[in-house]
Amino acid sequence: MKDISLIRNFSIVAHIDHGKSTLADRLIQTCGGLTDREMKEQVLDSMDIERERGITIKAQTVRLKYNHSDGKEYILNIIDTPGHVDFSYEVNRSLAACEGSLLVVDSTQGVEAQTLANVYQALDNNHEIITVLNKSDLPASEPEKVKKQIEDVIGVDTENAILASGKTGEGINEILRSIIKNLPSPKGRQDENLKALLVDSWYDSYLGVVILVRVINGKIKKKDQIIMMSNNSKHEVERVGIFTPKPVDIEEIGPGEIGFIVTGIKDLSDTKVGDTITTVKNPTKDALPGFKPSKPVVFCGLFPIDSTDYSLLKDSLAKLKLNDSSIEYEPENSTALGLGFRCGFLGLLHLEIVVQRLEREYNIGLITTTPGVVYKLETNDGKVSDLQNPSNMPEPSLIKTIKEPWIIATIITPDEYLGSIIKICEEKRGKQKDMSYSGNRVVLKYDLPLNEVVFDFYDKIKSITSGYASFDYEISEYISGDLIKLSILVNEEQVDALSIIIHKEFAQRQGRLICEKLKDLIPRHQFQIPVQAAIGGKIIARETIKGFKKDVLTKIHGGGALDRKRKLLDKQKKGKSRMKQFGKVEIPQEAFIGVLKINKEN
Repeated sequence: MKDISLIRNFSIVAHIDHGKSTLADRLIQTCGGLTDREMKEQVLDSMDIERERGITIKAQTVRLKYNHSDGKEYILNIIDTPGHVDFSYEVNRSLAACEGSLLVVDSTQGVEAQTLANVYQALDNNHEIITVLNKSDLPASEPEKVKKQIEDVIGVDTENAILASGKTGEGINEILRSIIKNLPSPKGRQDENLKALLVDSWYDSYLGVVILVRVINGKIKKKDQIIMMSNNSKHEVERVGIFTPKPVDIEEIGPGEIGFIVTGIKDLSDTKVGDTITTVKNPTKDALPGFKPSKPVVFCGLFPIDSTDYSLLKDSLAKLKLNDSSIEYEPENSTALGLGFRCGFLGLLHLEIVVQRLEREYNIGLITTTPGVVYKLETNDGKVSDLQNPSNMPEPSLIKTIKEPWIIATIITPDEYLGSIIKICEEKRGKQKDMSYSGNRVVLKYDLPLNEVVFDFYDKIKSITSGYASFDYEISEYISGDLIKLSILVNEEQVDALSIIIHKEFAQRQGRLICEKLKDLIPRHQFQIPVQAAIGGKIIARETIKGFKKDVLTKIHGGGALDRKRKLLDKQKKGKSRMKQFGKVEIPQEAFIGVLKINKEN
């Protein structure tokens, strides 16, 4: 039996790009988790997308052995968490499996918006915090200024803050000693009935469903008959192991430990993140509280370019949902795009990552429709419903009110960019809540409608401030707004995949931009094609795609042939109108992608 007092479970939390994955690499190297030959940069970032973009998407776990100066061998379970706002649900469940956190702050940039959000989550979980000032080897490092900022903005004591560098390895041994000294060991008893937290699960093409667990009481070993308390599904444990970071099989996982189990689960819905696992023979009475469920805030349609890939997309989404429980999806049928799925995401980066993963990992070509948010719709008969898809919006005369989600945005920026930031927030219908200074940095709090933020707000803030500002948000409430459905008609037929819900103030401008874009992207046909933007029955913008025209007059020479010319032109006009009546306009996928980009460009 392992001594539980020699175990330390901790999470690494920080803002995006503050060097936490590099710091985790040095900790693994120092504790001998991998040989120099096996070592590579961002060793815990297993996906190609993570390496290319330099961001962590999935929280990763590793178990290390550390020989302390007191002569004892300690077990360290590290969970490296993502830093981007769209992946905060990963941070939430990682923190629930730990007792302490390493707060990593870039000593050249200071406190950022996501640093605040993550540290508050850690404090809500009653974590002990160790502050690490990373990148201290850089000439631009200002440790004293950043320490004061941490105390002013977050309120965490920085007297024992550790100066470190993930690049050079400076301060790594000091961090390890501080983990042993300052972080509490887990509590739990081996002689009690099994109670384990399902932290994560994913699909492995060789093993099937792999489940990451944190054991609270009791132990899990091979051949155990276990039960998932949320749905009473029973399974036999086929394999028990830990990540070092390579998967290594072990005999059992005891209290306070984090490891993985394989049970041969075939039904992907049997594993719910935050579920309590216990044994069939001696079940525990009380389930763990679990996690706060993640709520998708951005919705869009995903359609396969090749309609025969529909069943492949269905299976791929089911496997991806196991790996990323925050995705929601339901079947959708579009007249323009065929069969597909209406999917919910935690933000635009989350949407982008999921689409890339589907295309790369499952080899599916996809068309995505314009992203939108969830609205609360009240009709005249008093019924209240959620509206995700603009094409389901009833006639304006039947609607009493539409409420849209608003967020509380936290923006931290150097003061020289303050004017530009305020201007963009006001353009997006924002209302300022609070503004405070810490040195030459400003912490801004704004109420903003999520629909205005979802497309390009983060990118615009980054470009305005040369990458120095940071942005984080939380959903606050639903507020009534002057919202309408903007429909796009091609050849007088409504294209449901291009419909959007928009504030009345921006409808005409947006409609004109979409019509102009479609005019360039839809190829010319033998007949003239009108492209229109409409609100209800009222056309607010129009462009015309000219048809190809054969020169029917080329053989007529000399004067006095005016009647013959007119007769030929009238005959051509009749033929064109008949063709238009029966002609079907093919809209290429580039047109849908082009309309999606409009929102990013303006």
